[in-house]
Parts: sequence; C-alpha cells; structure tokens
Amino acid sequence: MTDEQANTVLYDVSEGLATITLNRPDAMNALNTAAKVALRDALLEASADSAVRAVLLTATGRAFCVGQDLKEHVATLMATREAGDGNALSTVREHYNPIVRAITEMPKPVVAGVNGVAAGAGFGFALAADYRVVADTASFTTSFAGVALTADSGVSWTLPRLIGQSRAADLLFFPRSISAQDALELGIVNRVVPADELAGQAAAVARTLAAGPTVAYAALKESMAYGAGHTLAETLEKEDELQTRAGASQDHTIAVEAFLAKEKPVYLGK
Repeated sequence: MTDEQANTVLYDVSEGLATITLNRPDAMNALNTAAKVALRDALLEASADSAVRAVLLTATGRAFCVGQDLKEHVATLMATREAGDGNALSTVREHYNPIVRAITEMPKPVVAGVNGVAAGAGFGFALAADYRVVADTASFTTSFAGVALTADSGVSWTLPRLIGQSRAADLLFFPRSISAQDALELGIVNRVVPADELAGQAAAVARTLAAGPTVAYAALKESMAYGAGHTLAETLEKEDELQTRAGASQDHTIAVEAFLAKEKPVYLGK
C-alpha cells in the first residue's frame, strides 16, 4: 500500500474489531483511485485475518462518502475518449464490485457507522453492510441518475430488498436527500443516534458483534444472501447445511454449557 493509499483509508485492529475509516474529509471522502484501492485491500485484509471477528466501516469529517471523486472521473473520461476507449467506468469492475463483495461475503459482521452524507457508491457501501448505525445529521441519496449514470456498488440489488421495488425505483429515478429519520422509517438503517454519540455507539455495536459467535454470524450472512435468490425448499436445504456447521462450532458448545450453568458465554469465535 502506498503512502497515499494508507492516508486515505485508516486501518486498526483491536480486541477482535477491525475499524476501517475513510479519511479524505476535505473531499467529503469522495472515492479517488487511491481510496478505492486502499478500501478494497483493507476489507480483504480484515476478511482474511482470523483475529478479526467484526468490522466497523466509518469515516472522518462531515461526510461518510459522497461516492466517486468526480474531478478524477472527468479527467479519466476525457483521457479514455481521446484514446478511443469507451470504458471510462472500469472502476466499477476493478474497485466497486470487489469492495461490495468483500463486505457482503466477509465471514464476519460488518457495521457501517454513517457519520454524514452517503451518496452513490458511498450509499452502496453502507447498504452492503450487515448493520447500519447512523448519526441523526446523516443523509442518503442514490445520486446516480443525477449524473446520467445507472446504479452500481450493489444498490440495484440491496435497496429493493430493503425497501421494496417501488420505493427503490422512486429513490433511483428521482435522487434526493433522505434524512436519517426518513431512512430509519423506510427500513434503510437500523439505528439513529445523536451525532456526537455515533462513534461510541457504532463501536459498541461492532464490539458486541466481535465478541459474539463468529461462525454463527457467518452462517446467518450466508443464509440470508442465499435465501434472497432461491426457493424456500432450496433455502431449507442450505439452512440444514449451515446449521450443521454452526452446531459443530466450539462457540455452540460454549453457549449451551453457559446456558445450563446460567452463565454468560465467552465466545472464541470458532
């Protein structure tokens, strides 16, 4: 990772929790190439690290992430046109898709601590997380149609599943700012907290998950993703497979023994 990449995304691991922080506050955490590469690589590192049992994705400054850095995009657009290359948005394949897959396929919970505006790909990253804790001053917008683009970063998959096809179409065709409270009522976010409490409360949620039964959480993520695209009969088969895996985990034995002893379980994450 270059110095520029290291500065655009901060990475810290403590007590089983990896905190990944977008760190371009002066640019409202707009995604230039360095930030996208650093975010992708940080997520993959957290996924592969057995010491990490949960991830908190958050940001510095007054924005969570406003999506693509349009200044860089315009330069790329002009350069590809001059070169006769029509694919100015190869970043979707190279960066956005791997980032979203790293979040959704990670075998451990991902919490988004949304401190401010989340737009475009930033909105997509928040939606890809398993749980969203949001400052009461935060807001959301799809933004894509506003710059004559279609959805990316998984938004066309995640948003309809959270709020339904009709409401998703409304937000995609008519992009506008949605307040944190409206997002809560729509079902986009899980929890809205005072802005000055966001860092502490988002970290508390993530640390609770980091101390939980990691194998079970991984199975829950996999079963929900599988169920979204399969029949009930197929999903029941998948649940059987995943329950076998969870039942063989050390954490399940710990949980049962703690229940019988009327004690609080201390999970190992395996």
